[in-house]
Amino acid sequence: MSQNQHQTAPIGSKTLVLVGLMGAGKSSVGRRLADRLNMPFIDSDDAIEAAADLTIPEIFEKFGEQYFREGEERVIERLLNDPPCILATGGGAYLSEKTRQNISKTAVSVWLKADLETLWQRVSGKPGRPLLQAENPKMVLKNLIDTRYPIYDLADVIVVSYLDNPHEIVVDDILEALK
Repeated sequence: MSQNQHQTAPIGSKTLVLVGLMGAGKSSVGRRLADRLNMPFIDSDDAIEAAADLTIPEIFEKFGEQYFREGEERVIERLLNDPPCILATGGGAYLSEKTRQNISKTAVSVWLKADLETLWQRVSGKPGRPLLQAENPKMVLKNLIDTRYPIYDLADVIVVSYLDNPHEIVVDDILEALK
């Protein structure tokens, strides 16, 4: 389907896939968006943890990032075949060409874009972020922005998430963008 067909499909008739970096608000905004649209909310990280019976940090530690990414592809593909929902994905999920193609075929991708300071305020000091377990985690986040934003820019819809924006405003912005 073309991008235009995605954007003209009635809201609620397709899965809305939230993409973006950690701290962009995918889970928080996703839950509120699901409530507003009376759709189920699914966090792909939760589904991956349930499938593996391990936490994301445990999967990274025991098997490495590549193993995690392969499982992430399979879980997201399965979730995209389920009835429409609001699906929050992990920050690296949309980097997979296969995942992007699967999303493009069956869903609408929404990038929650946030600047470095917004992301840093939201994730600094919080556990469970394997990629930030580094000597200079803010620089890691900056590097993730530099490498991932050109790929996230391929999303069907882009909505900016600001630090001072209540999540309800972001939900409103998503709904407006989807019209």
